[in-house]
Amino acid sequence: MKKVRPKLATGTESPDTHAAAPGGERAGRRAAIPGRHLRTDRWWLAPAGTAAGLLAFVVYSTWRAFADAHYYAAPYVSPFYSPCLAERCRTMHMGPNADLFGSWWAISPAIIILIFPLGFRLTCYYYRKAYYRGFWASPPACAVAEPHKKYTGETRFPLVLQNVHRYFFYAALLVAGVLTYDTVLAFRDQHYRWGHMGLGTLVFLVNIALIWAYTLSCHSCRHIVGGKLKHFSQHPVRYKAWVFISRLNARHMLLAWASLVSVALADFYVYLVASGAFADPRFF
Repeated sequence: MKKVRPKLATGTESPDTHAAAPGGERAGRRAAIPGRHLRTDRWWLAPAGTAAGLLAFVVYSTWRAFADAHYYAAPYVSPFYSPCLAERCRTMHMGPNADLFGSWWAISPAIIILIFPLGFRLTCYYYRKAYYRGFWASPPACAVAEPHKKYTGETRFPLVLQNVHRYFFYAALLVAGVLTYDTVLAFRDQHYRWGHMGLGTLVFLVNIALIWAYTLSCHSCRHIVGGKLKHFSQHPVRYKAWVFISRLNARHMLLAWASLVSVALADFYVYLVASGAFADPRFF
């Protein structure tokens, strides 16, 4: 009597069959899918939009970082150039100036400081997902196979450097502190008199609020505050801080994009005022 192999309800063959469907997955123990995936929606819009948004910021920030001009219009200083650590920086009254790099530093002073917020964002858990999908298609979207034959994760150079994210977080805290000081200085007029407020002050206030929200919503911050605790009841202060940061962490993606846009807009506002293209409206 001839033995008949049973067919499963999903259309698969019995487990001892290892043939692969044309252009699809192996049909041994999975459904015999003829295509690379079964998604019928426009799944490629999300990674394409992410790549376009990140690329736009990279192009803009690269231009502004190397421009070495129009980054200070009293009382505003571009967040791309603060703190200014080179001797060739334009003097900012009461601003975060520190001539740590002497006359030998020949390029834009923004290059010195941007490495810290840039490193923080590059190693951020959300941004990893964003550019892995948007630029490397690893994977391009949920339920869509990636085109790469090998996957080594973050175990080899250069992606192994993602593990220094926590240390960039500490540096990002210092940068956020400096930008907070810049925001306080924005409550002056162009003659450095206190008690004044312009449209640029509002721009700086929104930017620093988003910068702090994004920085504190970081996964590393959440772990630092509430990690390695066995009993939250014995650490009520840390527990409350952990709950607050956890709520921010749930919006980490939104805060990442909002702060990215706000820091670019703050820089662009200073550029417009410093270049004379726009006069800063003063409220009082």
